[in-house]
Amino acid sequence: MKLNFKLMSLFFASGILAGCGDKAENKEESLITGKEFAKHIAVLASDSLEGRKPFSTGEEKTIQYLKTEFEKMGLQPGNGDSYFQKVPMVDIMSKPSGKLVFKGAKSGIELNYLDEFVAASRRVREQVKLENSEMVFVGYGIVAPEFGWNDYAGIDVKGKTVVVLVNDPGFWDANLFKGKTMTYYGRWTYKFEEAARQGAAGVMIIHDTKPASYNWAVVRSGWSKSKLYLQAEDDNMSRAAVEGWITMEFAKKMFQLAGVSDTVLTTARNKGFKPVPLHMKASITINNTIKKSESNNVLAVWPGTDRKDEYIIYSGHWDHFGKGEPINGDSIYNGAADNASGTAALLELAHAYTKLPKKPSRSILFLAVTAEEQGLLGSDYYASHPVYPINKTVADINMDVLQPFGRMKDIILVGKGQSELDAYADEVAAKQGRVTRGEPDPSGGWYFRSDHFNFAKVGIPSMYIENGSVSLEHGEAWGEAQKKEYNDKRYHAPTDEYSSDWDLSGIVEDMQLLFEVGVKLSNESTFPKWKEGSEFKAIREKSMGQQ
Repeated sequence: MKLNFKLMSLFFASGILAGCGDKAENKEESLITGKEFAKHIAVLASDSLEGRKPFSTGEEKTIQYLKTEFEKMGLQPGNGDSYFQKVPMVDIMSKPSGKLVFKGAKSGIELNYLDEFVAASRRVREQVKLENSEMVFVGYGIVAPEFGWNDYAGIDVKGKTVVVLVNDPGFWDANLFKGKTMTYYGRWTYKFEEAARQGAAGVMIIHDTKPASYNWAVVRSGWSKSKLYLQAEDDNMSRAAVEGWITMEFAKKMFQLAGVSDTVLTTARNKGFKPVPLHMKASITINNTIKKSESNNVLAVWPGTDRKDEYIIYSGHWDHFGKGEPINGDSIYNGAADNASGTAALLELAHAYTKLPKKPSRSILFLAVTAEEQGLLGSDYYASHPVYPINKTVADINMDVLQPFGRMKDIILVGKGQSELDAYADEVAAKQGRVTRGEPDPSGGWYFRSDHFNFAKVGIPSMYIENGSVSLEHGEAWGEAQKKEYNDKRYHAPTDEYSSDWDLSGIVEDMQLLFEVGVKLSNESTFPKWKEGSEFKAIREKSMGQQ
């Protein structure tokens, strides 16, 4: 482990890494040192765990390791008498049997799979069809009362196929929604959810690279594989039968065929936009290959004292991709940074809580979730099947990809501005001589891409940090270069491996910040709130009986 111990001793002496904020309680020694982290990540990112893929022997080894470590620390099982929460999933490989057909009164167009459209079905059925389903363009497909916006106003889309735009209108107009900062209404997953709530049989998102923040190749790659979904009691029959994307090129051809000017793509950005019937019908058949199985979340609790029925959650996903296509002879996708790092941090933080001189008032739940890489499924399952009441859950603090780049002057709060948790992070960062900032590209919707989001969706204020960029030793350009190198060469590749040469000093400081935030929350009697304008504020207020 490459730690500059001379520098670390200076950190301790200056109070930067001084325990939970009260130097008297910490007896001059930090409870977060990186020692536990290094021990655990060496195991979690090792070849012996085979890349930690759900439903594999790697999963069984991983969850048993976590259970054993939590037990050794004296943490209680988090789900009754068990450390596990079963997460039922279904793997569906959807394959269109032919082309996607849009047919008008006089003519039609046919779209080729992967090149011009992708489509799948969450319904647990061997075959699903759209047969001459009427098509309607519904702008951004958003119903957002807090923004006075309803793209479905005045139209019944039951049994129809809706066509929607990606992102939200704020991407184009700073006066709408949150401007360049994407709301959840702009996330593609929301488009499918809202279409299903409206009773649509099919939903097609028009891909546009700039507001999507990724090109068509990303859509094509992601939708050409089988997908894991949570099992649902109704076998996902409440979802639209067909969900998919079409290219912008063919969307414009579709509008032309429908006799609708493609200026609707811009008029859809205007408040009061009305849905546009396309006088066309969509048809496609999708064949599904279905497999059902179960994975596991791992839960452990450090009980509180006088407010032990209230909970702070620390979360991180334990899963990665297992074994895959060999690159330079290496077929094990170890996922050291993503996310053996966050899982190892869970264990170090748990160890630190057990060493506090005084137990926290509130209970602390350490939650290692499954199948984040398959669509945030483990956290989704917990949020929809909570072991502890949502209205008794104070906050979620999520850890995903802690990087060994050394100490940073800054720390990124993904979704900064969403909740009062920002102030907690700001306070601790200032004590460390650091600053917090939001993500550089908020239009990419990064707040909706890790497990904290599923807690936010049910109203729980959620914090997610990313590595800063301004290296204390090397400067900002160097820090940005490290991130780029990781994204270009190691992200989701066999080269994301742990080395004893990792510089853990920055990870230690980030863990210390999250520890201090959690300790403060755990000893308060108030609940942090969402800020005005957050799309999650009304959900929280309803769960807390404030509406």
